[in-house]
Amino acid sequence: MLVEIIMFVGVVIGYIFQPKRFARANGLLQIACTAVLIFSMGVSLGSREGFFAQLQSLGLKSTVYAVIPIIFSVIAVTLLSRRFLKPKGRA
Repeated sequence: MLVEIIMFVGVVIGYIFQPKRFARANGLLQIACTAVLIFSMGVSLGSREGFFAQLQSLGLKSTVYAVIPIIFSVIAVTLLSRRFLKPKGRA
């Protein structure tokens, strides 16, 4: 819950206070922070005892946890696009 609150506060601050002139620098900062996050997650996983023995089951769980949200996201975007976006040429 704390992560969601922090993310929400960041979105609000970014929406209200971010000048457009900092958009490029903000994008580069986001890429750098994402790279650091992925690296630290890799270090954390690599330091786990028996990680390579658990890799097969972790891979299957990860695939399931990735595929299910992807499927529902595609369904939601398709339904919402049909509902709210008008095709070109129509008013």
